[in-house]
Amino acid sequence: MIRHGQSEGNLHKIVQGHANFPLSNLGKKQALLVGEAFANVNLDALYSSDLDRAIKTAEAIKEHHPHLTLNTWPVLREVGLGPLEGQPREDVLKIYPFLKHKSILTSGIPGTEQLHEITNRCKITVDYLLSHHKNDTVAIVAHGGFISILIMYLIAKEHWPNVERPFMIGNTGVTKVTIDRQGVLKVHYVNDTSHLEDKTNTPFHDTVEK
Repeated sequence: MIRHGQSEGNLHKIVQGHANFPLSNLGKKQALLVGEAFANVNLDALYSSDLDRAIKTAEAIKEHHPHLTLNTWPVLREVGLGPLEGQPREDVLKIYPFLKHKSILTSGIPGTEQLHEITNRCKITVDYLLSHHKNDTVAIVAHGGFISILIMYLIAKEHWPNVERPFMIGNTGVTKVTIDRQGVLKVHYVNDTSHLEDKTNTPFHDTVEK
């Protein structure tokens, strides 16, 4: 699983969710670097969220795997943040100060994607990939919030909202997960950004994942 490169929304600290922000100039560079990192990885399938920041990152990976079809899939979108999308994070925190201590992804604010809806998307994602790619190596390009929740869902299933997230996913951070034929899950690593080191001169983690 790969998070998209830095977007204009990340750069300007705008809440994104389903809002379709493009990659920033730095994000385009990050995408090229993660694409190079996957050049020698044997991939059987490539999926991306249908939002531009994810598609452009996935295209950089596909450059090194021209035989693959890039499958865009709305199920992989970031958590929907409804009325908060497109607003500066600073303004959102003024309106909803409790978000200083609670994840915006699971805030329950009316109009945002609710927990049962997020859980359903995780289930659809996992069930589909296990049924269609049982023995395949699949690259999924998505979003920091959704990838984080998907990892927690893989570990705790529908109980994921009770799991305290011990990690962040930086721009183009790579997470490797395997599920064997017996259904045993193994998380090999989370948020590997070594492909960016000493090349982009930027912090790997954004304060706003969305």
